[in-house]
This record gives sequence, structure tokens and C-alpha cells, in this order.
Amino acid sequence: MDGLVAFAATYLLFVVAAGAVLAWVMARRPDRVPFAVAGVVAAAVVGILVKVAGMVWTDPRPFVVDHVRPIIQHGVDNGFPSDHTALAFAVSLVVLTRNRTVGLVLLVVSAVLGAARVAALVHHVPDILAGVLIGVVAAGVGLWAARHTPRRFTGQGPGAPTTAGVTGR
Repeated sequence: MDGLVAFAATYLLFVVAAGAVLAWVMARRPDRVPFAVAGVVAAAVVGILVKVAGMVWTDPRPFVVDHVRPIIQHGVDNGFPSDHTALAFAVSLVVLTRNRTVGLVLLVVSAVLGAARVAALVHHVPDILAGVLIGVVAAGVGLWAARHTPRRFTGQGPGAPTTAGVTGR
């Protein structure tokens, strides 16, 4: 069981990333730039918000407080908030707005990731919940940025390159 927890806590973030790439590849060509903008902005906002939250609140990791060995190797630093969970939820929510099926699967994977990090003794439940909240906020900011991406970059509307006379994609 520890091996499964260790795998989930360590590698499910990569599964979320791979799912996001898959959803991006499956997206219609005009939707790809706004999709990418939303994802990149959301990831950047996660990076900022987890740093700020970590400066505002300190929560020693469970293995430090309880004097036990964690299931996965981890540094003895602030566990608040879970940056893995924040990034996974932000990306999953962005994907959900573009591809419902892949997005729902990724949300489940993100929840399992958060639970596994608790089971691995590297986070407390409030660290995970804060990560979810940060992910939601970051996804919202990323989606807002995508809606405000200039049309000339999305291939839609005035100023976009014309494809008149070009066949195929």
C-alpha cells in the first residue's frame, strides 16, 4: 500500500500535466492559444499564491510534528499550502472548461493526489484544502486572462492572419 501512496503522491501531478496536453491537442485550433494562455497564467498564479500563503501561515509537515518517517522523501519545510494540489486543481479546472470528460478525470486524479500527500505524511488536510482553494482562484485568473487575449493571437477576428485560399489545416 505504501508503494501505491508513494506513486500517487509523487507522480500523479505528471498524469494531470499529460491529461492537459492531451486535451490541448484535442482542442480545435482556434481554441488552443486561449487554452494555453489560461493554463500558463493559472500555473504562474499558483506559484505566486503558494509563496504568499506560505509566508502568511506556517504548518510544519506531519512527519515533523509526529516524529515519524514519511512515505516519500521530503524536505523539512513549511507544508502550507500544498503546491502539488494547487497546481493539479488549477490545471484540471482549466481543462474542465475546454474538455468536460478529461477535466472531470483530472479533477478526480487531483483529489487522489491530495489524499495521497496526506497519506504519505507530507501534508495535513488543511494544506490540501488551501491548495484546492488556490487552484480554484488561479484557474479563474487564468480563464479571465484567456478571455482577454487579443484576437490577433487567437486566430479569430480582425487582425488575424487570413487563410483565404488555403485548404486543410
